[in-house]
Amino acid sequence: MKTVFMVAEKPSLAQSIARILSRGSMSSRKGLNGTCSVYEYPGTFAGQPVRFKMTSVCGHVMTLDFLGKYNKWDKVDPAELFSQAPTEKKEANPKLNMVKFLQVEGRGSDCIVLWLDCDKEGENICFEVLDAVLPVMNQAHGGEQTVFRARFSSITDTDICAAMARLGEPDHNEALSVDARQELDLRIGCAFTRFQTKYFQGKYGNLDSSLISFGPCQTPTLGFCVERHDKIQSFKPETYWVLQAKVDVDKDRSLLLDWDRVRVFDREIAQMFLNMTKLEKEAQVEATSRKEKAKQRPLALNTVEMLRVASSALGMGPQHAMQTAERLYTQGYISYPRTETTHYPESFDLKGPLRQQANHPYWADTVKQLLAAGINRPRKGHDAGDHPPITPMKAATEAELGGEAWRLYEYITRHFIATVSHDCKYLQSSVSFRVGPERFTCTGFTEIMPWQSVPLEESLPTCQKGDTLAVAEVKLLEKQTSPPDYLTEAELITLMEKHGIGTDASIPVHINNICQRNYVVVESGRRLKPTNLGIVLVHGYYKIDAELVLPTIRSAVEKQLNLIAQGRADFRQVLGHTLDVFKRKFHYFVDSIAGMDELMEVSFSPLAATGKPLSRCGKCHRFMKYIQAKPSRLHCSHCDETYTLPQNGTIKLYKELRCPLDDFELVLWSSGSRGKSYPLCPYCSNHPPFRDMKKGTGCNECTHPSCQHSLSMLGIGQCVECESGVLVLDPTSGPKWRVACNRCNVVAHCFENAHRVRVSAETCASCEAALLDVDFNKAKSPLPGDGTQHTGCVFCDPVFQELVELKHAASCHPMHRGPGRRQGRGRGRGRRPAGKPGPRRPKDKMSALAAYFV
Repeated sequence: MKTVFMVAEKPSLAQSIARILSRGSMSSRKGLNGTCSVYEYPGTFAGQPVRFKMTSVCGHVMTLDFLGKYNKWDKVDPAELFSQAPTEKKEANPKLNMVKFLQVEGRGSDCIVLWLDCDKEGENICFEVLDAVLPVMNQAHGGEQTVFRARFSSITDTDICAAMARLGEPDHNEALSVDARQELDLRIGCAFTRFQTKYFQGKYGNLDSSLISFGPCQTPTLGFCVERHDKIQSFKPETYWVLQAKVDVDKDRSLLLDWDRVRVFDREIAQMFLNMTKLEKEAQVEATSRKEKAKQRPLALNTVEMLRVASSALGMGPQHAMQTAERLYTQGYISYPRTETTHYPESFDLKGPLRQQANHPYWADTVKQLLAAGINRPRKGHDAGDHPPITPMKAATEAELGGEAWRLYEYITRHFIATVSHDCKYLQSSVSFRVGPERFTCTGFTEIMPWQSVPLEESLPTCQKGDTLAVAEVKLLEKQTSPPDYLTEAELITLMEKHGIGTDASIPVHINNICQRNYVVVESGRRLKPTNLGIVLVHGYYKIDAELVLPTIRSAVEKQLNLIAQGRADFRQVLGHTLDVFKRKFHYFVDSIAGMDELMEVSFSPLAATGKPLSRCGKCHRFMKYIQAKPSRLHCSHCDETYTLPQNGTIKLYKELRCPLDDFELVLWSSGSRGKSYPLCPYCSNHPPFRDMKKGTGCNECTHPSCQHSLSMLGIGQCVECESGVLVLDPTSGPKWRVACNRCNVVAHCFENAHRVRVSAETCASCEAALLDVDFNKAKSPLPGDGTQHTGCVFCDPVFQELVELKHAASCHPMHRGPGRRQGRGRGRGRRPAGKPGPRRPKDKMSALAAYFV
């Protein structure tokens, strides 16, 4: 029997699709990566009985990156990244072992059906999956098709079964357009980011941003925010005057009338009009009108409009709104949330989704009326040729979804109901008055059939031409023109869509990036206010090369990428031409950086004038200043040297102790009282003295053979969780002693209230980990009798096992997470003598320390 291998984009999608196609009769098991499940069931395919095997990936399988030395900022000129630096596809998440997982599950399959999301990114992931699976599939005979693509817009029985019945092929051109965008963003973004980050962080101490990033889409996005800021700053208010009249309708009611001239900017003229009207006692009705007006129902909902309303009306940031919409989609509540289309095709079943809402407690009556009277065909919108508009696919309640997911779902549903309703009709009534020689008007509304609220004014009195009302007062109001406000996220999304910056999927990412980089801050009303750093960067780009920040050049690139997707442009030609343009711009930017630097000098302080004295430099023996603003670092103004420090923790002087190699005073990094801490030498951390020591590490990874702070002296044994790190004693942690992994965020709290803990030169006979010498407090000693001293293995000794509690550190810098090669003797300290075996984990991995994992 043949096997059909099927792959979805997310584990939850795989489960839903398999459940629909198997009609619930399927077996399931976890895959080797522990994240993706595999579902199997019998069925028919192309008229033959087959065994279906369904699983998923977790987004992109591969990511693009530079090779080898080109990933090291201090080893490569950023200009080389445009053309000379080779790139390769690496696993996007190595911990998932996705390529191996796909090959194990897909081995021996006869056909593959790709259920990835139906957009350009989805097409790109299709070919990432194929690159992994095709080499291990059975070879086709007679040129028969073995690769199939399922296209669907919602997770409903009807849509999934229909997609399975009309399988197509993946679109290679759309996948290539994504490859082109990835390579352009990598090469251009990294070149500019590396140069300006190193240049400005080497000169200024209070930038408060760990990365001075540039992005072909990110930077024009920031440009829109700064452009609005500049308009606000350059705005000069003007004074104007408004004539306001109030008339009495009866004893308890009065009306304010709007002046037909609206306003005047000359005080003397305004005073003249006031003098002409203020003595009048009556306002005469000159005309009345009553007109029926209509407010059009909305166009069908696309991604950009959903993000706009989520920000302006629901107070949800674009990225959070997109993530929430994706969860609603994978759970089957709405159709695919990434679409540019605002037009329903003629074949779309509008009544089906509407019937799903017929018993909803909030809008059942409206839906039943529409179904009974006949729905109104939605307005003709834009058909982008991708997915249908965002549509609710099944009913949900607030209790079912909860919180922000419910609010977004409610908006999507109400919007859909509005698109098939009649236009909002209302009566507009107006009365024109004359007070002396001047005319005034009052307007009001009456609702007839609303789907969207219309502001209601006070109801107007019943008047006829020639009637008069008593004038209560006429006065002159002095006002000033006001500047525009800062851009809201909704307004920014509109500008990005208008100028072709980003796609419906990437717009939220670009907005989130400028917030994360500290270029803008989100204020009340979801308004984006640029920071000093964001303002100076944009002004600097304008000063050097305005095209770096204007939307024009990126918009042109997006058009070329779309041509690749349509098969109308050559991938290599577009890539080569665009990189050549930006390479020339980069060289000009580097040569002209002094122009931006002049602006930086005005807004930021030099390194020498920033920070507080902390530790002594090993070269000049003067105090270096600790700069706490991101990225935290030490700066020696005498030597003009800067040393980066681990981030996301606190730094303090470490007992005025010095490194035996370079005489720099050691500092202590800590993530908190219940987290991990370790000493480090600023110089060794930035210039590793040993080949097996990585840049940015502390003494807990230094293999100096005799330094009392090094891994060689304080290392105990292999980490019980990550297998690439070593558990190291934290000598500063007493009396609440800790042992922490020097790679991952595992922390073992042990021997509380012990007087002293030190690492012995002896090793455990069972696991070869270093033994610990512990001197306990006599009053709280766990030892029998009056014993206070004990030497044993933290893994194997039954006395110690009861005193160890393993946790994850409260916070952890990314440098602790990376995989690495372990150097160590039997206990993971120093270099291992030839012929001596390395450290072993306890025989039972869940025993010893791991047994106390919480």
